[in-house]
Amino acid sequence: MSLRLKVCGMREAENIQALGEVAPDFIGLIFFSKSPRDASGFEVDDSLAHGIIRVGVFVNPTLEEVLKRAESHHLDYIQLHGDEPVSLAQEIKASDLGVIKVFRVDSEIPVETMKLFEKDVDFFLFDTRTRLFGGSGVKFDWDILKNYPFDTPYFLSGGIDLEDVEKIKNMDLPGLIAIDINSRFEVVPGRKDIEKIKKVKELL
Repeated sequence: MSLRLKVCGMREAENIQALGEVAPDFIGLIFFSKSPRDASGFEVDDSLAHGIIRVGVFVNPTLEEVLKRAESHHLDYIQLHGDEPVSLAQEIKASDLGVIKVFRVDSEIPVETMKLFEKDVDFFLFDTRTRLFGGSGVKFDWDILKNYPFDTPYFLSGGIDLEDVEKIKNMDLPGLIAIDINSRFEVVPGRKDIEKIKKVKELL
C-alpha cells in the first residue's frame, strides 16, 4: 500500500527549501494566530519547495482571509480545521481551490456531519480531538476507520511518528490516501527534522 505524505506546520524558508529536497506530496502552512506554528508573519514565495502541493490550514476563517492567503502564499488547497459551515467549503471550491475538511475525533467519526460536506470537499482529514486545533502529538484509535463509509479519500493525522508508518500501511484502511505528520518530526515548533522525514518518505 503506497501512501502520500503531507508535512504540516512549516514556515521557515530554509527549512521549507530543505524539505523540498525530500519531495513530500503536500506541505502545510498554518494560518492561525494561536498556533505555535503560525506562518502568518512568514513570507513563503513560490520558488520554495516548488512543485509540491501547498495547503493552507485555517481555523474558522472568513472567505476573504482564505483568498488573501491563497494569493500571497501560492496555496493550492485550503484545509478547514475548525467548525466551518458547508457554505464556506462551497465558496472556496468556487474560487478554484481544493478543500480538505478536518474532523477531530475520539471514539468515532462524525458520520452525519461528514455527509453534509461530502460533495463539496476533495479530502477529509482525521485528527485527534483535544483542546488544541491540531499539533497535539496525540493519537486516536485508528481502528475506528476500518469501516469507513465514504468514497471521499482522507488523510490520517494525530501523533503519527516514524515507528507508526509501517503499522498504518499494514492496517489497510479503506479510503486512506495520505498521512499528515507534524509535531513528532520537529526540532522546535515550526522547524522540522528533515532527516527524520526522509526516513518516512523511504517507508512510504
